Amino acid sequence: MISRARRLSIPLAGALVAFGAVGTASSATATAPSDVTQKAAPTTAAAAAQFWTPDRLRAAKDRTEELGNAVKGSGRPSTPQPDGKAGVVPPIGGEKAGTPASKQVNLPNTVGRVFFTLPGKNPLDPRSWKYCSGTSIQGKFRNVVATAGHCVYDPASNRFYDNWVFIPSYWDGTQAWNGKAPYGIYPATWYQAHDDFVVKEDYDYDYAFVNVASGYKASWEKVDGKYKLVKTAVGRLGDNVGGQGFTWNRSTKTNVFSFGYPAGPHPDGDRPFSGKTMKWCYGQTSAMPAAPKYNVQEHVGIKCGMTAGASGGPLLWNYKSKTRSGYLYGVNSIAWDSDGNDRYDRLSSPYFNGETYDVYKVAANRWTA
Repeated sequence: MISRARRLSIPLAGALVAFGAVGTASSATATAPSDVTQKAAPTTAAAAAQFWTPDRLRAAKDRTEELGNAVKGSGRPSTPQPDGKAGVVPPIGGEKAGTPASKQVNLPNTVGRVFFTLPGKNPLDPRSWKYCSGTSIQGKFRNVVATAGHCVYDPASNRFYDNWVFIPSYWDGTQAWNGKAPYGIYPATWYQAHDDFVVKEDYDYDYAFVNVASGYKASWEKVDGKYKLVKTAVGRLGDNVGGQGFTWNRSTKTNVFSFGYPAGPHPDGDRPFSGKTMKWCYGQTSAMPAAPKYNVQEHVGIKCGMTAGASGGPLLWNYKSKTRSGYLYGVNSIAWDSDGNDRYDRLSSPYFNGETYDVYKVAANRWTA
């Protein structure tokens, strides 16, 4: 049994009840439990939208490789524990058009890449242009993106990232521009994270929920060597791509899909992924070993060879390929070389319990323009 004290959180049944638990939040600080950190995005939505030119998008590097979020070796499993009954919030309901049955895994349109710049650094320096993965999830105002805590808050500088945007169904950096983005680009307006990640860098709480502004499609014109942005409004994120459901306090032995945009190398230096396209893994979760380096005591993981860049991508329970929807069970947080052969073979997430739900429901109730 984990000695760490957990508060009992009673789940509420049904999405509408869950949303009503907090009330209608606005751009002002929402009512929230004391363990939830809320922060307005340091960069305005308009400035973040203006910042990401095609060249900068294509030049962005994954942040997780630099942070070194990896563990080598294995050990005695940790013991993640529920702190109440299992709960679910249903998904928005999928995309506008139905998806035909397929023997292949249909990739979720909700999953994409998040882009940001390092706080306190020159945003015009290419070394500041970074990315992670993330997914649209259910929310009262259809404006919530789930990702890893370290994809929102920088453990190196102890500050939230700047110029944060989400591009669902990202592909190769080219489809997001010249009017070809299928679903648009969505700048951050508010961050929600757990205090224990922000204050203690405790990776048992390495998750975050971001409210985004309504999206736009971008058309860039290059005049005299400079880009001029022409934007076309496309509306709310959840209306365009749907949103995954949310679940917590589930069994640690559950079949899930993991999705993300890996790009980093394995420990042996091999770099099999480019980060340009979405990848996936499937397997049964199990309790991961404790990892003192990250204060990990309650992680669950699956066998998966994805590398850095996949961080923040979703672990989806009960994912249906036909509807491309399921329930957010976790987020990619740490890569593991469990057998010590210099190849990542597992990917882990914090165990989602009632405290995770506390953070989620603040974002799920927050209105943004």
